[in-house]
Amino acid sequence: MTAEIQPDIHYQPSFSNYAARTARRPATEDLPTTLPEGFPTELNSPLAWKGADFTGERKDEWVYSFSDAELDEIDSALQHFQSLGKAPGFLSPDTFPLPTVHAVLRQLSADLHHTRGFLVLRGLRIDAYTREQNIIIYAGISSHIASERGRQDHQSYGKPADVTLTHIKDLSATSAAGLVGAPAYTADAQVFHTDQGADIVSLCCLGEAAEGGVSQVASSWAVYNELARTRPDLIHTLSKDWRPLLFQQPPTPTTPQRVILSYARRVFTGYGALPRTPTIPPITEAQAEALDALHFIAEKVHLPLEFRKGDVQYINNLSVFHARTAYRDDDKNQ
Repeated sequence: MTAEIQPDIHYQPSFSNYAARTARRPATEDLPTTLPEGFPTELNSPLAWKGADFTGERKDEWVYSFSDAELDEIDSALQHFQSLGKAPGFLSPDTFPLPTVHAVLRQLSADLHHTRGFLVLRGLRIDAYTREQNIIIYAGISSHIASERGRQDHQSYGKPADVTLTHIKDLSATSAAGLVGAPAYTADAQVFHTDQGADIVSLCCLGEAAEGGVSQVASSWAVYNELARTRPDLIHTLSKDWRPLLFQQPPTPTTPQRVILSYARRVFTGYGALPRTPTIPPITEAQAEALDALHFIAEKVHLPLEFRKGDVQYINNLSVFHARTAYRDDDKNQ
């Protein structure tokens, strides 16, 4: 009996391997030519966008720049919260009040959930505050965007904890380098993926790299539309043949039909200090092609986002993939 072998697939995708599979499998296998039952032939929604859509008048429409008066209101909210003597877990629209900015953030939240699926708040006065104060401001503003906080991890420094915020920093030159099992904590490129355990993913920029580190977003709904049109067999693969990565939700009287693509490539390939467990059965050639297809189609339709110090980025994790290019820090820019 021949042992099953993991396909030639790694965390960093190889376009030549992907192209070879894309040419070989349809020519040598009897692949489904129709979609699985219940899956839409196309998603017609503002959430199904392509990067090329955002040109001309739509350029930077996802950026909201705070005015000086709004920044002063945010500062007042910080002072109010600190006067309460409460821990950051108590941050909410009530404990971090924004009398005029609240309505703006609620409208942006609606856009985040129903139109583009991403936005950037610009201009926070990062250098005017301590690290703790910046965290309070970030979490306080975010409570007006989405009130429930998801859990990032179940432990902190080896002890049980409900971690709702984590710091993204290159740890490859620190004593923790041998423990890094995710590219987020290196200067490597992060491929397109979704995060686990959250509807909305957010990131506050405390500093910029000396070079690189471009934030990238891609509509997972646009990726789905491309696969449904050109490779319905891969919709079968993603939704049925393994731990499902693709789900469809039928329409209701108040909501349209939706699909949700939820995946992180490193779960199937391993990365750094968390290599793929050798006792786990290997994925198939179809599954390897499907993983590559998600990345390379996302790369084709993606939009790069300028991410400045003082920016806060929000992404609808149920309709948008995100990625980051490799970067380089120096002593002044990190």
